[in-house]
Amino acid sequence: MTSPEAGRVADAVLVVPVGATEQHGPHLPLTTDTDIALALARRLAVRTRDVVIAPAVAYGSSGEHAAFPGTLSLGNAVTERLLLELGRSATLTWRRILLLSAHGGNSVPVRRAVAQLRAEGRDVRAWSPSWPGDAHAGHTETSVMLHLDAGRVDLRSAAPGVLEPLASLIDALRSRGVHAVSTNGVLGDPTAADAGHGRRLLDAATEELVVLVDAWTQTAG
Repeated sequence: MTSPEAGRVADAVLVVPVGATEQHGPHLPLTTDTDIALALARRLAVRTRDVVIAPAVAYGSSGEHAAFPGTLSLGNAVTERLLLELGRSATLTWRRILLLSAHGGNSVPVRRAVAQLRAEGRDVRAWSPSWPGDAHAGHTETSVMLHLDAGRVDLRSAAPGVLEPLASLIDALRSRGVHAVSTNGVLGDPTAADAGHGRRLLDAATEELVVLVDAWTQTAG
């Protein structure tokens, strides 16, 4: 849109898809988290007219994946600062900003940026999908990507990674990174992933988003 067009939709919620560029095993693209965040934003926009989608933030805090080729990480501090300054800028036009993050590693910088923006009196919120199932590049994310774009999923290269619950791995992940616990970068088992399951996950997440935005816009006046 042009600048005048943006001004005419300033009462909408500006949805900023926040993703990452990082390894997702040998079978999923580096852009997986960004692709999912953008897909959810687009699904939301189909369901409600009160949404404008910003260009996606394609880099985030992905230091835990640094040992794998292709990972491009900004780190926690820079990601937080990026989102903070972006939020300050965005609220010069839009009254409401939603940071839609599809990368778990962004949770801390997103939370901190939103807290500071809200302390400054800006109407900014954050939302992330709470996927059931495995944690990274496993059955869950692979199913979602099969639904979104099966041609970018190389199921012939898919293989199980570490299958332990995330709670038992989290300390090692934080201190030594994903490669310390999973040599192929997968936390879960993508081999039985299913596009239908991915669609159902996206449908449920979209419903959550619609409820959130509808309630937000109705109460904000």
